[in-house]
Amino acid sequence: QVQLVESGGGLVQAGGSLRLSCEASGLTFSSNAMGWFRQAPGKEREFVASINWSGSSTSYADSVKGRFTISRDNAKKTVYLQMNSLQPEDTAVYYCAVSSVKVALTTSRFFGSWGQGTQVTVSS
Repeated sequence: QVQLVESGGGLVQAGGSLRLSCEASGLTFSSNAMGWFRQAPGKEREFVASINWSGSSTSYADSVKGRFTISRDNAKKTVYLQMNSLQPEDTAVYYCAVSSVKVALTTSRFFGSWGQGTQVTVSS
């Protein structure tokens, strides 16, 4: 059974940084792309970033390009999301997910297993 455990969320002031981690188990981690999504209160879940199976290719939502960086460590079965220059509009629950393919896609229908989420709150 695939399990994803996110950590690293918290409360930060605007302009600050956080690093999210997602540790996976129950799968051959290096066989799948991984992604981060987020959901703010009253809004639909939206794509944030994805990374292909090897870490050589990434995709980002326009809203986070240049501020967020996704990376992975296949030996540790962990995917990371480094978030810099955080803004109040980045406030959301952040979820990591396993893709059904190797390439870094951007739509949620290509992602199967999801973590429980970690709250990120950015104060102004």
